[in-house]
Amino acid sequence: MPILVQKYGGSSVADIDKIKAIALKLKSRREQGYDLVVIVSAMAGTTDALLRLAHEVTAAPKKRELDMLLTTGERTTMALLSMALNDLGIPAISFTGSQSGIITNDSHINARIIEVRPYRVRDELERGKVVIIAGFQGVSYKREVTTLGRGGSDTTAVAMAAALGAECCEIYSDVDGVFSGDPRIVEQARKLREIDYEEMQELAECGAKVLNAQAVEFARKANIPIDALSTFTSGSGTRVTQLGLEGARHIAGVTGQKNLVRLALTPASPEAIQVLLSLLAERDVEPLDPTSNGGRFSLLVSLDNVHAFGALEESLRSRLGDILRVETGLGRLSIVGQGLGADSSCLSRVLAILAVERIEIDALHVEKHRISAVIAMEALGQAIRAVHHGIVEAITNRPSPDRK
Repeated sequence: MPILVQKYGGSSVADIDKIKAIALKLKSRREQGYDLVVIVSAMAGTTDALLRLAHEVTAAPKKRELDMLLTTGERTTMALLSMALNDLGIPAISFTGSQSGIITNDSHINARIIEVRPYRVRDELERGKVVIIAGFQGVSYKREVTTLGRGGSDTTAVAMAAALGAECCEIYSDVDGVFSGDPRIVEQARKLREIDYEEMQELAECGAKVLNAQAVEFARKANIPIDALSTFTSGSGTRVTQLGLEGARHIAGVTGQKNLVRLALTPASPEAIQVLLSLLAERDVEPLDPTSNGGRFSLLVSLDNVHAFGALEESLRSRLGDILRVETGLGRLSIVGQGLGADSSCLSRVLAILAVERIEIDALHVEKHRISAVIAMEALGQAIRAVHHGIVEAITNRPSPDRK
């Protein structure tokens, strides 16, 4: 039978009733003639609760021990869903990331998948079972339990789909697809019927929560289409695939990222920059938009992806002293689409809209497929709505986001 890989996020498996509802849904898909591999996240709120427990014990938990702790959330969900399926008469078996063959590098908290060896998964599919896999986790080549960072269950699903040669990877959440803006912020946001891999990866890297950026990158390299769907409605969702838009001018959407901190060095010697980047790398912190100008070097980091920032800041100050400046309370507005970096008219419109809204721009970054403005975090919602209204909703002579 054709293989279908599905992933269910934390809101989809938030309680026992929802887990049982997913089991019924899987029973129906099984009866349609699919071999099913299902990736699950921890139940909603579980990962944050485990993090709080860790920080009640210590302000700076060891990353290895955090991985041992955090992976228990997904393991709970996988076992419960397998039990629910077996109770419906559908043979099922649950696997941890290591049991399913997810091999990662030796980084903790933010590991990257380097290989998938799905031998046990294939064996159980041939035995007629639905295979349930704990997302967000794997095992390093040193046989250490590792986690893949926030949203890592998406990456697990896409990597497994590629390894199994699946027809598609379906990612289920509480949102019916990808929108031109966060529908919780932008009332007029439009659902995209389809979106190119590059556009989706850029949106995800700039704060869109519906899909994980690393998962999209994995899908692009393996040419595995992703369907972003809602667990709770029967909408058509959004397909992420290769659309061949190179050379076109197109706007996919507007997104934002909160909880950013700027780390700036003044004066910035090559040695100081190396110290800063090395300390971030040791803690698997990904720098955003590094900038060097007039003897000053700066970059952004997202607090959403940093455990124990206080300990990191203390370490940075002890090594860098007075040349380090830490600026908090920042957000990043981004408008994403094909060729925006070469579209000066779009940049001018973004600047004009923010000026009308009296939103001060702290920094501006222009890349191939995005324009980003660093602003005060409290102005982010206002900025997203204004730019969406003034640019995305105003476009009438370009392809609609709901492309056919």
